[in-house]
Amino acid sequence: MPNRMPSPLDHVRSTFAHTPRTLALVWRSSRATTVALGAMTLVAALLPLVVAWVGKQIVDAVVGGDKDVAIHWVAIELGVVAVQALVQRGLGLARQVLGSRLALDINMQILEKAQELELAHFEDPEFYDRLTRARREASSRPVSVVNETFQLLQNTLTLAGYIALLVGFSTWAVLGLVIAAVPAAIAEMKFSHTAYRMRHWRSPETRKLGYLEYLLANDGHAKEVKVLGIGPHLLERYRVLGEGFYEEDRRLAVRRTGWAYSLSLFATGAFYGCYVAMVGLAATRKISIGELTLYVAAFRHGQLAFQSCLSALGGMYEDNLYMSNLFAYFAIPTGRAAKPGEIAPLVETTQTASASGATGLRLEGVGFRYPGREEWALRGVELDIPRGRSLALVGQNGAGKSTMIKLLTRLYEPTEGRILLDGKDLRAWDLATLHRRLGVVFQDFNQYQLRVRDNVGLGSVDHLGDDAQVGRAVERGGATEVVAKLAGGLDAQLGRWFKDGTELSGGQWQKLALARAFMREEADILVLDEPTAALDAEAEHAIFERFRRLAEGRTAILISHRFPTVRMADRIVVLDGGRIVEDGTHDELVAAGGRYARLFTLQAQGYA
Repeated sequence: MPNRMPSPLDHVRSTFAHTPRTLALVWRSSRATTVALGAMTLVAALLPLVVAWVGKQIVDAVVGGDKDVAIHWVAIELGVVAVQALVQRGLGLARQVLGSRLALDINMQILEKAQELELAHFEDPEFYDRLTRARREASSRPVSVVNETFQLLQNTLTLAGYIALLVGFSTWAVLGLVIAAVPAAIAEMKFSHTAYRMRHWRSPETRKLGYLEYLLANDGHAKEVKVLGIGPHLLERYRVLGEGFYEEDRRLAVRRTGWAYSLSLFATGAFYGCYVAMVGLAATRKISIGELTLYVAAFRHGQLAFQSCLSALGGMYEDNLYMSNLFAYFAIPTGRAAKPGEIAPLVETTQTASASGATGLRLEGVGFRYPGREEWALRGVELDIPRGRSLALVGQNGAGKSTMIKLLTRLYEPTEGRILLDGKDLRAWDLATLHRRLGVVFQDFNQYQLRVRDNVGLGSVDHLGDDAQVGRAVERGGATEVVAKLAGGLDAQLGRWFKDGTELSGGQWQKLALARAFMREEADILVLDEPTAALDAEAEHAIFERFRRLAEGRTAILISHRFPTVRMADRIVVLDGGRIVEDGTHDELVAAGGRYARLFTLQAQGYA
């Protein structure tokens, strides 16, 4: 269906579409502050009417020559103005406090939602666009909806009071007040919609701009950017993209300001038309000077109040458009539900490991393709990994090794077939229980800009403060010497992002990542997805010798391109094009003279 411009009815619906849910978020964040904000808003709505009426009394007393009465009313006005100033300060304080509280709570909800999402979401560019749009407005839009709602309430009440005063003068004046402000409000809503659509469409480019900034100002990329001399090229890309955004924003701002000024002249003309009529009536003594003062104030401030109402509606319309991004992000389905055909159905079975005698991992006809892809990353995989045995996965890049690890750790689920652990479908396991049984180091492991203790202890958060367990993990990961050289030991700050941080070499970071995997002492399945690429051959061999010793009695799965490491495994599986093409021990595969033998010979020649 082709896109169409929204109708006035669409604008009205959009203005309040997400307001109830937004107010519910605000109410949950701070009920007391919300109530205080509402109460002060009501008071602030009434006080301008009181000031206008008191002003009439002062002028009439002055014209009547009653000095004492005039001074009395001036004192009353002083008190009212003082209360008005106090209420305005209170409103500002309440909005600031509520805004800070709400921004924190909503950002917490965004991050909590991120924890519920699956790996597939984080590998999807469209998801990042949605996340960018949600986070961009999270700290300001919800509280803006609250402010606009209360502002609308305040100005509506104030306007009602001014209308009641003006009806006594002329119903035509009231009609003029209303009509004169409408065109500017309609134009503002249309420009709000245009601004929203423009920013919505360019979310991918906004992420690209942020990524270029990250490349130019991040320590992880500084060396290559400088040595290759690509800084000016990246900076030029940043400039072109940024200039494009600036030009779009400038053109919209100029059009918006021009229309706003032109249409505001209607309101100004209406005011001065009524002003002339009021002055004429006062000059002919048909109304008193005090009434002239009251009506002029009522019309001017009433017109401002009405414009504020329309402005609040325009603001609410724009805010609700952006709130739709936040609620769309919160509405992303979580859990393991999937579209039919994308994930193989879970086949319930009463057979257990103890009943069948099967322990360890088993892959039965496993196939997998990434969301949105037609090609299969894995297909027809049949594999047994008995409990307590070690398995090495070998193959060229893209053969499906890391994909298999993602399936075994249940970061993804098979598109077809199933994976069993101790005779039970992996999807039937409680995810937290399953992950406690796994000790994993990925090829692209994290380098936490935190203390050494955190970099190791995060492998088992429940034992983060257990120095003995952290120390054992450091020793098992081969990182004892790394930690000993740091001035703060386990409490040394790592990385350059924070004060007094120490940067490590790639190999040193990898040893800490290995230690993090060994931190999970209860894990009976150890997975190393080529985590030693930055280590030299001797250091890698030492790591895997230690790994093999510590993995005794556990199931171990490793990926490595180095055959001296691979041959340590009890069994080797060769993958090609997502399928198992060879399976056996090192000696069996070399004797077979197949793909493994050729790769082994090529690597051996490289060391000759």
